[in-house]
Amino acid sequence: MPVEKWSDSVAVVRLGDDPQFTDDMESLDETLRQGRFDVVLDFSAVHVINSSNLARMLKLRKFMAGAESRLVLCGAGTQVWGVFLVTGLDKIFEFSDNVSTALATLQLA
Repeated sequence: MPVEKWSDSVAVVRLGDDPQFTDDMESLDETLRQGRFDVVLDFSAVHVINSSNLARMLKLRKFMAGAESRLVLCGAGTQVWGVFLVTGLDKIFEFSDNVSTALATLQLA
């Protein structure tokens, strides 16, 4: 299952390249309808990200801000990180090195 409920209030999503990326994000949407969660998106298995993926993530960010939840992205490789830099999205998303660090970041806040 792509969405792991790490705790009662934290979900970890281990994303992959499309079409898995889209499927994983749809599973996350279903999980978020069930309650309030902080979310860690793990990009360690993502090699390519497209405009459709970015649009879905922006929509998720907007939803999470309205729900007063946090979204942390982690594990972005060089190519994916380059897309975030070029689009300026590195300034609006919160990033961490890996899942463990992202979970610690959520615990500290």
